[in-house]
Amino acid sequence: MSQPTADVVICGAGIAGIAAAYHLSVKHGLKNVILVDERAPMSLTSDKSTECYRNWWPGPGDAMVSLMNRSIDLLEELARQCDNRFNLNRRGYLYATADPNRIEDFKQAAEETEKLGAGPVRYHTGQPNDPPYVPTPPEGFEDQPTGTDLILDTGLIREHFPYLAEDVIAVAHARRCGWFSGQQLGMVMLEQAQAHGAQLVQGRVEDMKLTKGRVDSIGVSQNGSEEVISTPLFVNAAGPFAPHVGRLMGLDLPIIHELHIKWHFNDHLGIVPREAPMVIWADPQKLVWSDEEREFLAESDDTRWLLEEFPAGVHTRPEGIGESPMILLVWAYHLDPVEPIVPPPIDPDFPEVVLRGITRVIPGLAAYLDHMPKPNIDGGYYTKTRENRPLVGPLPVEGAYLIGALSGYGLMAAPAAGELLAAHIMGDSLPSYAPAFELGRYEDPVYQELLENWGESGQL
Repeated sequence: MSQPTADVVICGAGIAGIAAAYHLSVKHGLKNVILVDERAPMSLTSDKSTECYRNWWPGPGDAMVSLMNRSIDLLEELARQCDNRFNLNRRGYLYATADPNRIEDFKQAAEETEKLGAGPVRYHTGQPNDPPYVPTPPEGFEDQPTGTDLILDTGLIREHFPYLAEDVIAVAHARRCGWFSGQQLGMVMLEQAQAHGAQLVQGRVEDMKLTKGRVDSIGVSQNGSEEVISTPLFVNAAGPFAPHVGRLMGLDLPIIHELHIKWHFNDHLGIVPREAPMVIWADPQKLVWSDEEREFLAESDDTRWLLEEFPAGVHTRPEGIGESPMILLVWAYHLDPVEPIVPPPIDPDFPEVVLRGITRVIPGLAAYLDHMPKPNIDGGYYTKTRENRPLVGPLPVEGAYLIGALSGYGLMAAPAAGELLAAHIMGDSLPSYAPAFELGRYEDPVYQELLENWGESGQL
């Protein structure tokens, strides 16, 4: 029998691999694109996401804002084409603080993202000449503001967000942000790619043959046997296993992994309004415990950490559409790099920790502390570079490419990242932000110096 051939073999059928296949087959007309994955599409980490998107990305540089603006453009185009099958909304991200010292941080972040292209800042201070604050509709994304509404008028905060803690003194409502069904987005792109000739092969990439330093063929294990696919082009889109696939080519990729867990439960008391944006607490905090609980926790090294200060960033949003009573809660308070394990280990303390944390910004949720809701928890890995910027472009092996290190923003970035990867492969003109995401950036002495003073991208 003749050896199967492919124009491109893509390892990984998560959102990154699917987006790459979509752009290569649908937008560029390649008829023989093969996606290889041992699991069902979108089932490793892509279905573990909070499914949100944002163009709120303080620098350095405008590369992330530009990438995300382009990706959101593509998300909106796809939503229009499929009658918004993946339920794209633009409710925004609502950063909240009770710390007067954080107000200046809010201002700087909002003004910086404005300069980088995320949209204008509108200040709401309670003065007669303030611009009007336009609330977000629960559904849809058309004809909505961009930029940021920085609300310093506590009366306006109480009017529109009465469920927030009474001591909240400022909120930054980033507007070209929201969420969608990631699974449906992936299926929309995959179905279109398959309609244009792309194939999905269930198997595991085990081997790669190079001829004179160039990709020649890929070995795929299927049910105990190996099939060899002849191809001149290979894409590593293996998510948390991208470093493993890189080693098949003798490459050590600069990628680390963090375990992130999410919890959703039935908010049957209706504490979080169904029309709420995603609410993010911007202040570090210590969890509230009774004197008896504090004494008990202090007795053991295994529990003493629960008395320490936790980082900012606990957040929640309504889950589902319509009158769904579900809410989603996330807090990345363990950020030590780990090796990916499938399925990932789940911290048994996570439900209570995240619930106690979110009550700092939405006190009404404390009603669930006495009778903890049924834990419905899953988790996945943020596969990232040290500076939290993706890797999209060619690898040092001729014919090999990488789309990965998409961290916790894979779903939102995938449409533009897949487009960028396809432009690299097809030799198209590249957008101005392309060099910022290439592996070769680490060979630039200027970039190396920048890394030494790099903050966490996209944080206040």
